[in-house]
Amino acid sequence: MTTASVSHLTSVIDATRDAVSQDSANAHVVFRASAQARDAVASTVTLGKYSVEVDEPPALGGGDSAANPVEYYLASLLSCQVVTYRFWAEKLGVRVDDISARAEGDLDVRGFFGFDDAVRAGFGEVRVVVTLTGPESRERYLELQEAVDAHCPVLDLTRNQTPVRTVVETHSNDN
Repeated sequence: MTTASVSHLTSVIDATRDAVSQDSANAHVVFRASAQARDAVASTVTLGKYSVEVDEPPALGGGDSAANPVEYYLASLLSCQVVTYRFWAEKLGVRVDDISARAEGDLDVRGFFGFDDAVRAGFGEVRVVVTLTGPESRERYLELQEAVDAHCPVLDLTRNQTPVRTVVETHSNDN
């Protein structure tokens, strides 16, 4: 990892601060995704100009042709952690030469299948390990972790209730 490869983050932070200070509406960003079902439980998800395949393992009715939704959640969490560590290291002046992260989560399928409504449908616990390499003291890296924990958007989605409103549209195949 070279310093030049992340040095542009300061200009991104400064430009965003300037744009938001001129008009707070510049802080509002909308992200969009759409999905199209295929096969038994698989889907193709479109994220802007990108698309990803999603499937389930055979034990959950899929063909195991792609990662499943909760694995994508773990990927989202880890990638958001990396981004947030980079931004906050730059903001705090903490040198980080390399970042790696891994996560695992425990899921009890009784909640998903409706076998026991007292069991959550999602993860009961997620464990994340972030490894930072660089010249700073452990205390400095723990200071960085506190900033990341307070500002990582995907971690925030997990730790705090986010309102989700679902609308079901129906189209009849009868003519």
